[in-house]
Amino acid sequence: MIDKMKTLVREKDTCVLATVSAGRPHCSLMSYIVDPECREIFMVTSQKTKKYRNLLENPWVSLLIDTREEDRNLAVGQKKALTVSGVFQKVDPARKKVIRARFLARHPQLRELLDDPEADIISIRVQSFQLLEGVQDAYFAEQD
Repeated sequence: MIDKMKTLVREKDTCVLATVSAGRPHCSLMSYIVDPECREIFMVTSQKTKKYRNLLENPWVSLLIDTREEDRNLAVGQKKALTVSGVFQKVDPARKKVIRARFLARHPQLRELLDDPEADIISIRVQSFQLLEGVQDAYFAEQD
């Protein structure tokens, strides 16, 4: 089942990032790329954003990746939602050039953001996955 979860992460490229500050949740729609093993998910954001400040205060996050777009004509019971739990970590400057190039290849529309000196590439180190297929079938897996 974990292979199915990782396949969903690899196939998609947009998620909802949930961060928390002072006990208050904040959600952001984000474009992402993932490493081949699904151990790290990379995103880019301005350091001036609420989400970035939240990440610095509390590194634990949750991501939602789902199939509602392509499954919009299916019943709710046939849609999939994957929750990825993880920990924010800064990306080593030596890795940023390679990740930036991969980001531009997948998301060329983000060039302006990636060129912004205030922007930062962030990494979410995946801890676990929880896949919900329909409204009752749930599967949980920790990252090895």
